[in-house]
Amino acid sequence: MSDTRLPLHQPMAATFRGGHPENIHFGSLALVNASGQLLAQVGDVDTPIFTRSALKPFQAMPLVARWADRFGLNDADVALLCASHSGEAVHTERAADLLARIGAGERDLACGCHVPFFYAATGQTPPADGRYTRLHHNCSGKHTGMLLMANGLGAPLAGYLNVEHPVQQAIADSVSHFAGIPRAQLILGMDGCSAPNYALPLRNLAWAAARLTRPDALSGETPVRIARAMSRHPELVSGQGRNDLILMQAGQGDWVSKVGADGVQILASFSRQMAIAAKCSDG
Repeated sequence: MSDTRLPLHQPMAATFRGGHPENIHFGSLALVNASGQLLAQVGDVDTPIFTRSALKPFQAMPLVARWADRFGLNDADVALLCASHSGEAVHTERAADLLARIGAGERDLACGCHVPFFYAATGQTPPADGRYTRLHHNCSGKHTGMLLMANGLGAPLAGYLNVEHPVQQAIADSVSHFAGIPRAQLILGMDGCSAPNYALPLRNLAWAAARLTRPDALSGETPVRIARAMSRHPELVSGQGRNDLILMQAGQGDWVSKVGADGVQILASFSRQMAIAAKCSDG
């Protein structure tokens, strides 16, 4: 199902030069509690926007709910499954270790390769002779989780990004459940790492994020386990100089945060059982 309406965003932030506004950034924001009540909004919270990497906790949900014990997943492992990491050694080494648990390796990842985010985030120039693998891709943790899920399902590792693959079917069910949107109404697109991604209204994305703060009738304690793992290991979810690391450190254990490409952000509070989902229209 597609939706071609343009969101009715509002001014959210501005930059100034010489005391005069120069650039105005438009966007929208929804604040929703874990019961689904919209508490506050700015702009358009009903027109779907692509969630990008803000979706990662819900993509990891079926794996952690069903096979965490089988694969020996600890909190640090779970945090990496939800990461948009910087390609630091702590990220690549853990991804490689997780893959080894099912006899897989870097060759099985279908996320591609890019220069690690570490350099841009820390203001450093990548070395001219730098060599990078798919493990350095910021989404390698998510893709590793999808391969673990394929193994758990007894499905082929090859083709795990195909929307008809059992892994992606399980993820679509997870997104539908937590966002409160029937699967037939989910808007499908492709993320930058070639994985299926879904567009959701900000009110539904915020509700899904708020539901990470308490147990769920379908998934039990898994939503809280995932969110707590991310909050306890923000350095694995993100990286040096990155906003998810900074936000979760600022929350001192009460916040779970996940950025998505092109100006998407979710932030949930455990104590308040509510969450913000925001989109900056220019990315």
